[in-house]
Amino acid sequence: MKISVSFTLWLLLGTVPASESTESQPASPPDIYAALREITASLVQLKADMRLLQTQEQAAQLKTEVDKQKTEVDELKQQQQVRQVAFSASLHAGAGKSNLGPLPTDTTLIYKHVLTNIGNAYNSNTGVFTAPVRGVYNFEWTVGANGDNSHASGAVLVKNSENVLLAYENQAAGFMSSSKGVTLLLEVGDVVFVRLWRDSVAYDNLNHHTTFRGHLLFPM
Repeated sequence: MKISVSFTLWLLLGTVPASESTESQPASPPDIYAALREITASLVQLKADMRLLQTQEQAAQLKTEVDKQKTEVDELKQQQQVRQVAFSASLHAGAGKSNLGPLPTDTTLIYKHVLTNIGNAYNSNTGVFTAPVRGVYNFEWTVGANGDNSHASGAVLVKNSENVLLAYENQAAGFMSSSKGVTLLLEVGDVVFVRLWRDSVAYDNLNHHTTFRGHLLFPM
């Protein structure tokens, strides 16, 4: 732009005859000054337009960066909420006591008394935990019962349709209980629950002897 303006001025000034003296040189034609004023005004407007464009570009870049950071913050908040997964529940809810079994087939235990359910991954209507995020989880379960010569106390942890570990105890009299724990890698949507072992019994009361609990150790 500077070269173009200088060249234009040089052409305009070059129209004045060089052989005439300064004193006898006639006044410059009025159209030269008009052209200079137009060029000057154009330069001023061009600078103003450039500043405006720069400001608009900077504003657009700033908005893009702000939107990007907002999206990242929202994603981090969502990930943090998903990673908070923990539950603890017992079989019996309310006063009195509960005796379950013996039953001829494995039966899913539905733990009605929910002490903690952060992330709402445990369903107290079905007794099933559903993994909300891929990760490593820890589970523990305890089954209690009154001693019986004919029936033991046993509960198996199930991942999807696979029996993982069995907590089992058998004694003739008195209160008995058995506990197990396991760490599992779960995919999103995997289900984990506890089944009462066939022909066994479970007992619970307001002291909460028969329990199921788990939590996310870390996502993968």
